[in-house]
Amino acid sequence: MKIVVVIPAYDEAATIREVASQARALAETVIVVDDGSRDGTAAKLEGLDVLVLRHEKNRGKADTLWTGFARALELGADLVVTLDGDGQHRAEDIPRLIEAYRQHPESIVVGSRLHDRSNFPARRYYANCFARFWISWAAGYPIADTQTGFRIYPARLLEQLERAHFHGVGFVFESEVLIRAAHRGTRAVAVPIPGIYPKAARASHFRPVLDILLIVRMVAGHLLRKGMFPMGLWRSLGRAEVIVPGPLPGSTGD
Repeated sequence: MKIVVVIPAYDEAATIREVASQARALAETVIVVDDGSRDGTAAKLEGLDVLVLRHEKNRGKADTLWTGFARALELGADLVVTLDGDGQHRAEDIPRLIEAYRQHPESIVVGSRLHDRSNFPARRYYANCFARFWISWAAGYPIADTQTGFRIYPARLLEQLERAHFHGVGFVFESEVLIRAAHRGTRAVAVPIPGIYPKAARASHFRPVLDILLIVRMVAGHLLRKGMFPMGLWRSLGRAEVIVPGPLPGSTGD
């Protein structure tokens, strides 16, 4: 399988070089999409064997991911791995997500942080749980973590999706892709990952109140078009599928 890593980045100068270099150690092709950063993010990648794409103006996470997806598909990717540029995800966990994908081919694999509640800021934890309820309802099955940016997308799924069918420019995309994928028969399975919040990283771009409201508005549209999808609500109340391919790196394995 040809695996391409896509890292969306906006003002990530403090962390992007380490994130990209760690990803490059595990994948032959790493694409960093600089979404109009003003802090010299792209300059921090000089000398690294990674492909840097740049938006002249900030266009939001959705367009940043689409830019990376398009180039990854042009390069012949079979799988696209996404992780954020702020250091909240460990590249060393990529093999664990790939192993889960091998067990569940053609599924989306998400790195789930919600099991690691001790390291999760309370406000964001509850906002994520709220979003998870609505998105799981619209998708028609329980999803462990709907807001994580650490994912594997099968290339076949990405080739079927069109940017014009998605709403918004920010975090709404990562929620809506789970819903639209489910409507096409593609589900998500989860792999537990640690919640990491580096002190050196900039403040999160995720706005717990506003972004959750935008996500709920998008979900409401999907539910209304399906008559509120009562069967989806019922199915979403089960237990999300979580795969544990091996011990977390650095753990004792007990």
